[in-house]
Amino acid sequence: MTDSISITGIKGFGYHGVLPAERADGQEFIVDVTLQFSLAPAGLSDDLTKSAHYGEVANDVHAEIVGDPVNLIEALAERIASKILTRKLVQTVVVTVHKPTAPIEVPFADVSVTITRP
Repeated sequence: MTDSISITGIKGFGYHGVLPAERADGQEFIVDVTLQFSLAPAGLSDDLTKSAHYGEVANDVHAEIVGDPVNLIEALAERIASKILTRKLVQTVVVTVHKPTAPIEVPFADVSVTITRP
């Protein structure tokens, strides 16, 4: 599949992590998603019902970020992918979860995990 819709930089404040301080203080998480499916029906008809409403997808992703905490960002990515795949048109989703303020003792720019799910 070569057609896709991408939403990048969805931000939310969550309490995910294995350390007690992460659970108590929380931190910002940033998520990028790419939904893969044929966009031809929407493009040819100009009909939103033949596509994925990216505003709703962004809201779903944000709800997962700020929702119930998990230990690992891998688990957060799985929850987000599962939620997006409930949309009937989406065939594959790529989810990247960024944890830019992860508790790492050396200077770094970002930590992220990326998963692809059919």
